Amino acid sequence: QGQLVESGGGLVQAGGSLRLSCAASGRTFSSYAMGWFRQVPGKEREFVAAITRTGALTRYTDSVKGRFTISRNNAKNTVYLQMNSLKPEDTAVYYCAAATLWATTPSGYNNWGQGTQVTVSS
Repeated sequence: QGQLVESGGGLVQAGGSLRLSCAASGRTFSSYAMGWFRQVPGKEREFVAAITRTGALTRYTDSVKGRFTISRNNAKNTVYLQMNSLKPEDTAVYYCAAATLWATTPSGYNNWGQGTQVTVSS
């Protein structure tokens, strides 16, 4: 697995939407489960969402269910996180990551992007 590069973060008002993208280099993107995590200063990195290699299965942390959607396009080597109805508590640095096996904890992922800041104002 090559480099992961996130984009799409920014400042948005509460109730707004953002779509994060994570582009992967290399030829083996479809061999990896992908996940999104987030982190605020002073706290541990938190699982947000994950998707299997084919996209057939997804999982979300409870606080984002019904608001966030993870998807992937293996032909474009890209995974997405559509975030709707954003809340101030969603403010964090968001990271995408790749895992050889299905995982929903940071320790299960071995390749990380550099992160993109999402700030939701009230």
